[in-house]
Amino acid sequence: MRTWLEPPHLRTSAPPHALCHFRTPVNFFATTAKAMESLLADELRELGAADLEERRAGVAFSGGLDVAYRACLWSRVANRVLLPLGSFDAPTPEQLYEGVRALRWAEHIGRGRTLAVDCSVSHSQITHSHYAALKTKDAIVDRLRAERGVRPNVDVARPDVRVNVYLHEDRAVVSIDLSGESQHRRGYRAVGTAAPLKENLAAAVLLLADWPARARTGAPLVDPMCGSGTIVVEAALMAGDVAPGLRRDHVGAAGWLGHDPALWAQLRREAETRASHGSRRLPPIHGYDGDARAVRAAQANLAHANLAKRVHVERRKLADCAPIAARGSASTGLLVTNPPYGHRIGAAEGLEALYQQLGDLLRRRFPGWIGYVLTGAPALAKHIGLRPARRIALYNGAIECRLLELPISSTAVRDDRGPRWRR
Repeated sequence: MRTWLEPPHLRTSAPPHALCHFRTPVNFFATTAKAMESLLADELRELGAADLEERRAGVAFSGGLDVAYRACLWSRVANRVLLPLGSFDAPTPEQLYEGVRALRWAEHIGRGRTLAVDCSVSHSQITHSHYAALKTKDAIVDRLRAERGVRPNVDVARPDVRVNVYLHEDRAVVSIDLSGESQHRRGYRAVGTAAPLKENLAAAVLLLADWPARARTGAPLVDPMCGSGTIVVEAALMAGDVAPGLRRDHVGAAGWLGHDPALWAQLRREAETRASHGSRRLPPIHGYDGDARAVRAAQANLAHANLAKRVHVERRKLADCAPIAARGSASTGLLVTNPPYGHRIGAAEGLEALYQQLGDLLRRRFPGWIGYVLTGAPALAKHIGLRPARRIALYNGAIECRLLELPISSTAVRDDRGPRWRR
């Protein structure tokens, strides 16, 4: 078996005992949704990562263990932070088993610890991800039982160590998942709605809207269709310098033998300090929704995020939404929203009037503001009646969407380009 082959993020890595000296450079890989790779690369660069290489749905990078931990704690758009252990050809189940079994699992999984395996498969002769995960689990368990005389148990819900396998074009990459679960789960979502926006997608929208810089000037933010409040919560966390992973009660690295608990505790203390200072200077952030259940869900989520007194959410019809005053040096505000587009909350054919109403609201109440509307329906977007300055590709799960940047004027503008998607 060959390990640490091309691509570049799979070159020779330090063993776990070297990782304890957290300044030793190590290769990592952070995953994200398609079209969000450049945002993730920018985040990782700010966190001290080096050798960044954008790939499909992720970014390879190098750094000390502190950089990986900061990515687990601070990345707003990452799904997972992975420590690759090896890469090898695996066109058959037997070769996958042998390749996994050859890795030194006793250096990563301690006695009495539990494990789970996640696997994704694409363009390979092994076509079933669940079967590939079972073969990987068997290989790990068999090697540890041969070395120790006892096998580790499996805990799919909350394992001590989560192993990630990516099998693409008959080549496997096996990694330790330092996140433990997808990082879009911040820990504040107490109640959801019918189609809640993923937290890291909401964060991507806000980053593309340049919200952090606008918030520093005191610019207000309004979401007139806030649903369960994901956009306003993420906006407050971002403006308040609150690490998105700070409220999560579990990190995947905690049960891994290479974990440095003192380093992790130090980084969490730093994040707590930054949050205590940053949360005091939030700009005005308001969310509205005509559905009383959605408003209650948003208020519950704000309470879980310790933002109940800092972000205002109330029940209000779309036509009754209004701008709020800026603070500091801000001269205008930001309206950000994710209206329904027919994929999960009703047929698109019945939503034209909603998009027309949104456009009427923007022109009547919010001239001079900047609007950002995330939609997966081009035919609906043209009913807003404002010409987008930018159309930015994003994905809501498997749904291809566009984030429309809308300079808001009081006059309706026909978009001659029609519903075509453009970057």
